[in-house]
Amino acid sequence: MENNLRILIIEDDKYILNFISLALKTSGFTFDTAKNGIEGMSLFYSNKPDIILLDLGLPDVDGIEIIKSIRLMSDVPILVVSARGQENEKISALDHGADDYITKPFHMGELMARIRVVQRKLKRSLQPDNVEIFKMDCLTIDYERRMVFVDDHEVHLTPMEYKLLLLLVANKGKVLTHNYILKEIWGYGETGDSTSIRVFMANLRRKIEKDKAAPRFILTEVGVGYRFANE
Repeated sequence: MENNLRILIIEDDKYILNFISLALKTSGFTFDTAKNGIEGMSLFYSNKPDIILLDLGLPDVDGIEIIKSIRLMSDVPILVVSARGQENEKISALDHGADDYITKPFHMGELMARIRVVQRKLKRSLQPDNVEIFKMDCLTIDYERRMVFVDDHEVHLTPMEYKLLLLLVANKGKVLTHNYILKEIWGYGETGDSTSIRVFMANLRRKIEKDKAAPRFILTEVGVGYRFANE
């Protein structure tokens, strides 16, 4: 199974970390691992995960504080995986922004099922309603298979490039500002660095545009942002 999501696991229990890592690897997910809160936040900033699996009982930072910090800048789904089974702990995690909560010990099948639920929600948030295929000139996007083609030849996009392309297509004809793109894709706006956008857009253009000097699909609005051609 191929998955374009990147998952961040923040877990200090070596056995559970290896257990989850093996299951994700078997299912084809890309993932990063952190054994404490500081390392986890560093990976969150640098790798921009699509889903976070978070243990509350970390050795350096309380998991609730990590949820609070992430929610100040991002809506990335957070699935708490914790030995803290008290009702008040669950309520606190959910009230501060966690999307789901699973108590240790747990069956791996249940955890993977909950990850798939989040995966479907993320897919629906980017995929236009009732549309399975998008086609414009030489470009085709197969939403169901998460595949992109140029002249019927598959082009391989990174998860971030794919998310950017879907965002642009969903808003075709509209000018998307740098801040809007940063907020929608990376989870933060005015404090972000638009350099990241330019790098990803350049890579995306290189893969889907036939004439990079005169792009057909991704148009630059100088000093403002980008626009996907309307027709």
